Amino acid sequence: MSALVNLADNSNVYEVAKESALSIAPQLSKRFNNNIYLKREDDQVIHSFKLRGAYQKMSSMSEEQKSKGVIASSAGNHAQGVALGASKLNIKAIIVMPTSTPKIKVQAVEQLGAEVILHGDVYDDAFHHAQKLVDEHDLCFISPYDDFEVIAGQATVAKEILSQLDKIDYVFSPVGGGGLISGMASYIKHYAPHIKVIGVEPTDSPTLFKALEANERVILDDVGRFADGVAVKQIGELPFEIAKESVDDVILVSNDEMCAAIKDIYEDLRSVSEPAGALSTAGVKKYILENNLKNKNIVSVVSGSNVNFDRLRYIAERADLGELNEAIVAVTIPEEPGSFLKFCEMLDNSSITEFNYRYSAKKDAHIFVGIKLSKGEGEKQALISRLSKSFEVIDMSDNSMAKTHIRYMVGGHANAENEVIYRFEFPERPGALLNFLKKVKTKWNISLFHYRNHGADFGRVLIGLQVDDVADLEARFDEIGYYYQNETDNKAYQYFL
Repeated sequence: MSALVNLADNSNVYEVAKESALSIAPQLSKRFNNNIYLKREDDQVIHSFKLRGAYQKMSSMSEEQKSKGVIASSAGNHAQGVALGASKLNIKAIIVMPTSTPKIKVQAVEQLGAEVILHGDVYDDAFHHAQKLVDEHDLCFISPYDDFEVIAGQATVAKEILSQLDKIDYVFSPVGGGGLISGMASYIKHYAPHIKVIGVEPTDSPTLFKALEANERVILDDVGRFADGVAVKQIGELPFEIAKESVDDVILVSNDEMCAAIKDIYEDLRSVSEPAGALSTAGVKKYILENNLKNKNIVSVVSGSNVNFDRLRYIAERADLGELNEAIVAVTIPEEPGSFLKFCEMLDNSSITEFNYRYSAKKDAHIFVGIKLSKGEGEKQALISRLSKSFEVIDMSDNSMAKTHIRYMVGGHANAENEVIYRFEFPERPGALLNFLKKVKTKWNISLFHYRNHGADFGRVLIGLQVDDVADLEARFDEIGYYYQNETDNKAYQYFL
């Protein structure tokens, strides 16, 4: 890919971008016995690396193409990159964004001079509408990742890294559509093939991981939306062709691990990353532990910091779980005098972070407990082992429904006949909850409902219905088109609701 490397070496992206700092993360480095450096793409003018590829592409267009204007579909950082580049080059820009896009992101794009069209609930809806406008108005579509010039622009991140640090052992990059990692890996392998390039993806959006596993691009049935900057169903065609020859490994991390990495970055740099921006750092931590790395020079790309302020509550709550600084367990104790005290005494000097209990007329009672940890997984397993000698204990630390809903709902059993429980996600915007309720309006009685706004692009609901025919119910849900999961067999529900 010498042509791509040549483009990166002679790129004019610095007309809008700056050479971002490569900062040592002192606390993280000390904790993990490696030299961990953070590439500060969150410090660009739009707080993301995306302006590089967008500007590289638009600046290479002919004058005729520029005169017609450009269009892009995006819910965030790519939109700002295109808007900024278009403003600099005096090109008319249209950005199609989902209606679920937070107002702050829409305003950021409009302030850069682009026209914003809100269309559809999700990114795919916005993308297809943008393609329709391309055909109708003869506009140039600026891809966020599946374009040679865009990839070359992103490769300038690697160009800077190689000039900023003499000895490098590993470089970690987030992966969504693949534009950043393919550009960086291609550049690094050209000049320093000994450096290992590692991609990092969310466990619920493993586009490159699954593609490498199948040796072809695959379309994911569904993707997680917490790290919205990398929430794509299929890696780009060109990025995959490059990545499969130049990326050494891919590691998957959970939402909680991303939250913990956001906290780590903040503690070292006093900067708050977005979830996708902290993805690489979460991968660094996990990879070091899994491969027992010591005294290596490791670079992690902090790709962006466009995070909604009201999402920080959720991030703070989940950070300790991702760092294994907190365990959540469900404990069954006899419903009799003295058993509650006995349980508390067995916790010894453990620091309690959360305690939920409701009297039950049954012979057994269930307690939802959060416990502070200082020694990670080993301490958690030792605690569970100790408690299990006297009580039934279930680890709920990785139970998504327990963490998102049940911890706020403990109140005892309702004895609702034929009750089934479902977890939903729907596009979050003003009036979204009412719209959701109208769509799920059915002939069945709603027996339970919990909704909590996390400041994310998608709202999360737990709903219980009294149903005789589950197949009939799910056929109705399929028509609605929202992501849903049957949670009736989830132990958290069976114990606490």
